[in-house]
Amino acid sequence: MGGWREVIDGIGERTEFGSARLVRDPRRKGGWTLLFEEVQQSYVDVADPTHLRFEYARRIAAVIDTMAPQGRPLTVLHLGGGAFTMPRYVTATRPGSTQVIVERDRQLAEFVQRVLPLADPSGVSFVFGDARSVVAGIPGFSYDLVIGDVYDAAEMPLSVSDVTFAAEVARVLRPDGVYAVNVADLAPLAFSRGQAATLRTAFGDLCLLVRPELLRCQRFGNVVFAASPAADRLPVGRLAAILGRDRQPAQVVSGAGLDLLTAGAEPVILP
Repeated sequence: MGGWREVIDGIGERTEFGSARLVRDPRRKGGWTLLFEEVQQSYVDVADPTHLRFEYARRIAAVIDTMAPQGRPLTVLHLGGGAFTMPRYVTATRPGSTQVIVERDRQLAEFVQRVLPLADPSGVSFVFGDARSVVAGIPGFSYDLVIGDVYDAAEMPLSVSDVTFAAEVARVLRPDGVYAVNVADLAPLAFSRGQAATLRTAFGDLCLLVRPELLRCQRFGNVVFAASPAADRLPVGRLAAILGRDRQPAQVVSGAGLDLLTAGAEPVILP
């Protein structure tokens, strides 16, 4: 590894899988954006980890905030590290949590940790490898929360999107645990509809958090799914209240609404 270098716009690093760049936010002293192959991957405010600029991160935060009483420590598995936005958020809002970050790109994680080190690394550990393989080796009922944010540039790899992977995530969750997964999609949400059908094969409760504009096929954006092995586990009403107050309001789709959205969609089954 050649070490990070100053570039015209930010700090750059070449890793095994591509080029990474950390760019300062001129409007916030502690704000940084991580780009990988010039695609925005993460935003983090190291001075205030509860400041979440990207809307998908705020959707995941809403899941974290509503899944257990305020401040209760959680055991969390992060699939995809990025700039450690969600691990920092969990540490700030639920001190004492035990977290594992799974990242295939060791050099990327080391670059981020050198430039923007975790303020409190206690309770946070790393596993370097492919998310599918790592999850397959985890004992059952190990985690309260699994956060999926695995991307190859702007695309979610098929290896983390099929029925087998969904079943493995459900297996490593505790019975009342939650899986929150970020999905980038565009009209007419064909990929998200397939993911909903896929997750329903493994989980007893499922909802999606989405901007109304996406449902009306008017924009590209992110859908966040929340899923639990337990039926009727997800606090849909509380999630809807938080999303409704957001500066970019979103809605919760579940039950009959989710049935309608996913009608005709088939689960993803890899050969």
